[in-house]
Amino acid sequence: MSNSATEARHGKADGLDTRQPAEILQLLATGQQQAAKVVDHAIPAIAQAADVVASTLRSGGKLVYAGAGSSGLMAMADALELPGTYGIPREQIVLLLAGGISSLTDMEGAPEDDVVLAEKDAEVVGPGDCVIAVSASGSTPYALVVADVAHRRGARVVAMANNAGAELFRKADVAILLETPPEVVAGSTRMGAGTAQKMAFNMLSTLSAVKLGHVHDGHMVNLRADNEKLRVRAARMVAEIADIDLEEARSWILSANGSVKVAVLLAAGAPGAEEAKALLARSGEVLRLALDELQANKSSMKRA
Repeated sequence: MSNSATEARHGKADGLDTRQPAEILQLLATGQQQAAKVVDHAIPAIAQAADVVASTLRSGGKLVYAGAGSSGLMAMADALELPGTYGIPREQIVLLLAGGISSLTDMEGAPEDDVVLAEKDAEVVGPGDCVIAVSASGSTPYALVVADVAHRRGARVVAMANNAGAELFRKADVAILLETPPEVVAGSTRMGAGTAQKMAFNMLSTLSAVKLGHVHDGHMVNLRADNEKLRVRAARMVAEIADIDLEEARSWILSANGSVKVAVLLAAGAPGAEEAKALLARSGEVLRLALDELQANKSSMKRA
């Protein structure tokens, strides 16, 4: 059918439509599980990409996600989560989806071939930015053009694809190959390929957040607590990290205007919110380093 793995026929799919539901579902589940395993091989590339993403965001550049179809949906899911989960400013996160957000209602395929649209969309990319271009086949025109424009403009490019030797990798600074096996339903890359992409995006953005100081002992300490569930979560984080009770943690969250990092430092003895913010600024926003400095200052004062 095709030399491309993402279009090839699955070796066990013959007679799929004649089988019992449980047998079909087991084959589908196995396909997803096999796809997930290939992500392990991409760990070195994902780690390299996280360095690029973190340095871009730290320096004030934009993180631009670009994709079409199912791959674009995986990119969108990751992009939309970052401001709320890790407090990354929304203006630093850009989503370029072939056909735009309006295309989500019918998911037409034509926009992925629209190179003029891709050129226009890519005008948002600047030299200090990082573009993550994703395409299961690695040959989607929209993703290729956005990556090419980004490269010409001096932005760094992370390419993610599911076929070895993908054209998308040619001008990439970092190539993330997720070499998933053929889909049970040939060419339906929302399945295995999409599963691997979602995992890789989760890993990439989480490691980037760790590098930016937005994670402390598994806590998302830079979250934006803008609903009751997240306000409770923020208080619980402060209580656990500072080893205090929940009510005291709530009061520190209020004093810190919702900032988990500032609240932890206040609970640990920082004399005020501004002093806590200064500690974080000196530590590169890494809570652990700020706590170490605070403790060192307190010890020094005791000796004096």
